[in-house]
Amino acid sequence: MAEKKSFNFVVVGGEANAGPPIGPALGPLGLNVPMVVKKINELTAEYKGMKVPVVVEVGEDKSFNVIVKLPPTSALLLKEANAQKGSSKPGTEWVGDIKFESVVKVAKAKFNAMSAKTLKGAVKTVLGTCVSMGIKVEGKNPKEVIQEVDKGIWDSKIV
Repeated sequence: MAEKKSFNFVVVGGEANAGPPIGPALGPLGLNVPMVVKKINELTAEYKGMKVPVVVEVGEDKSFNVIVKLPPTSALLLKEANAQKGSSKPGTEWVGDIKFESVVKVAKAKFNAMSAKTLKGAVKTVLGTCVSMGIKVEGKNPKEVIQEVDKGIWDSKIV
C-alpha cells in the first residue's frame, strides 16, 4: 500500500455493521464496506459484546487492513465480573467480585498500553479501575487490596 488513510472506530465486538460510523466514513472511498465489516466482525469475535477500538487502514488501491486494539481496562474488568456496567456509587454499591488472578490477567493484557513500568504497577492501576467501577477483589474493597499489594502480600501471584 502506497498512501494509506487510517480510520479509527469503536465497535461492539462481533456486531459491527455497515451503518454509521463505518459506512459513511469508508463508503465514499469506493471500498466494499460489507467486506470490511465482515473482517472487523471476524477479528473482534473474541470480544463479543464489548466495545473494541479498531483501526481500518485503506490504501489508494482500495486494499484495506483492519487492526484490532484491546478493549479498555474497564470493559475487560466488566467481562471478568460478568457485569453489564460499573457502579453508579462506587465504594458503596458493588457490581461484582473478581479473583486477584483476573486483575493480574487484565494487567498483563494491558501492560504495553499502560504507563506502568512494572507488572506490580500495572496491577495497582487495574485495581484503581476496580475502585472506580465498584468491583470488589477477593471480596474486599480494591483500596484494601492495593495496600496489600504495597505490603507484598500478593507478590507470589504477580508473575
